[in-house]
Amino acid sequence: MFGISDPWVWSGYLLCIASTVLCVLYGIVSWNKGDDAVTKEDTSWVDKEKKIEEEL
Repeated sequence: MFGISDPWVWSGYLLCIASTVLCVLYGIVSWNKGDDAVTKEDTSWVDKEKKIEEEL
């Protein structure tokens, strides 16, 4: 097939394609799962940053 007679070369190509498909599927499934809840520490840090920027 396509001039490649070695099965190891074919398996390498197939594994590359399979890993690409799996990575794309994983990316689609876990697209927006990184949203963390906002804590009090986060809001206080933002307030401090705004205060510092206003002073500059």
